[in-house]
Amino acid sequence: MSDGPAAEALKLAQLPLFPLQTVLFPGGWLPLRIFEVRYLDMIGRCHKAGAPFGVVSLSEGSEVRRLDPKAPPGGDGFAKEDFHPIGVLARIESLEKPQPGLYMIRCQGLQRFNVTRRTRLPHGLWVADVELLPADVPAPVPDELVSVATGLQRVLENLRERQPGAEDQLPIQPPYHWHDAGWVANRWCELVPAPLALKQRLMALDNPLLRLELVADLLDKLGLDR
Repeated sequence: MSDGPAAEALKLAQLPLFPLQTVLFPGGWLPLRIFEVRYLDMIGRCHKAGAPFGVVSLSEGSEVRRLDPKAPPGGDGFAKEDFHPIGVLARIESLEKPQPGLYMIRCQGLQRFNVTRRTRLPHGLWVADVELLPADVPAPVPDELVSVATGLQRVLENLRERQPGAEDQLPIQPPYHWHDAGWVANRWCELVPAPLALKQRLMALDNPLLRLELVADLLDKLGLDR
């Protein structure tokens, strides 16, 4: 799936969604353990076809579908599940089947999208019509925020020292774009211990420079060394 200008106006129909208690950012990596029936079939189909699925952040409910004893009559009996409309396409980069009924996958975030119409199928899987949002315009890290980028480089070096020989499992993967404001902001957003709602708002911002400025403010408030 292209992230270039030609894809900016592209619309996708019936995109399968995976609501999670996390926020995926473009260029980010996400490991997932798949065991629910509604997702096993979906992930298997996406992997076979080389097609992406959509990751959206939950605003209500849990990642695992649960029965609700207080559910009103006439419904499906499950607890309510809701999610933010702006998400990110995920491409499956690796899939393992350690045992029947279990997939271990690793996927990469591609392009952001906005849900324009959504439907929950009888077995609980959400599908949606989405409009792809423009990718971040490459923007150099301003001089006054260079320390944010160098701080991220130090974090990566520390992770390498703590996990020698596990380069491909680190949360920050090549290609590295230390001078690109949007890339640096996204990688920090994945690492900082911030509320889910805040990470969602940062991901949804169209301006990468503003996102980086807000990340710098957040790092200062958290007292993290940049």
